[in-house]
Amino acid sequence: MNKRPREDEPSSSQKRQFGAGGDYGEQEGYSEERISAQRVADHYSARSNQTLEERENSPIIHLKKLNNWIKSVLVQLYARPGDCVLDLACGKGGDLIKWDKAKVGYYVGVDIAEGSIKDCMTRYNGDSDQQRRKKFSFPARLICADCYETRLDEYLREDAPFDICSCQFAMHYSWSTEARARQALANISALLRPGGTFIGTMPDANVIIKRLRESEGMEFGNSVYCITFGEEYTEKKFPASRPFGIKYKFHLEDAVDCPEWVVPFHLFKLLAEEV
Repeated sequence: MNKRPREDEPSSSQKRQFGAGGDYGEQEGYSEERISAQRVADHYSARSNQTLEERENSPIIHLKKLNNWIKSVLVQLYARPGDCVLDLACGKGGDLIKWDKAKVGYYVGVDIAEGSIKDCMTRYNGDSDQQRRKKFSFPARLICADCYETRLDEYLREDAPFDICSCQFAMHYSWSTEARARQALANISALLRPGGTFIGTMPDANVIIKRLRESEGMEFGNSVYCITFGEEYTEKKFPASRPFGIKYKFHLEDAVDCPEWVVPFHLFKLLAEEV
């Protein structure tokens, strides 16, 4: 499958923006969840691209390489030449080269952070220092949107169905409410072809809760990361009747400093089966 943008669509050097943007913190009528989502978007938009030297000197370089290896294995295992790809929370385009190596036919990337979409566009067009003017073999469309809030099928009707959908290290941002979690999975279900493949990665909720209960206080970590839970969880109990909105603050040196949410994987699978 080798889809190309229609004449009335944005080209690879353009973007269409919807469902994101603005300072929610100063506007009335926005929910706490949307404010949190915008803070996450602002955090990632504000992060500058690192040079190769800065990347190699990062205190978490080995973790970054592990994460990239995991994603590379998933792409190589499940992507097929000519596949039409939907990449949710695509970020700055760090996985573009992985899809290129898999010889996919068409790529749509969606991310809530406008700054990340701009950086992804720069990388795709070969203007990034990291890519050394790398040109990609597939046509692409990049969209700024909250894929956990927006019905993407309304905007990607002509691009669908997709053969494979990927959401790497980002699905947990949808778990602030049941509505957002369901919208994330509904988007995947609506846009994948019958028999299509979803691949993704997320933090292990069981490990997070286990580490919290083993700690003396409300936080745990080491020299490069820290996870902190709020005082509402001082009893360290998480009733099965309230599986959404279990928020913690995640700090990862040289990478992340924003709220995230626990995702009970058994519930994730149940919701996926429902949609």
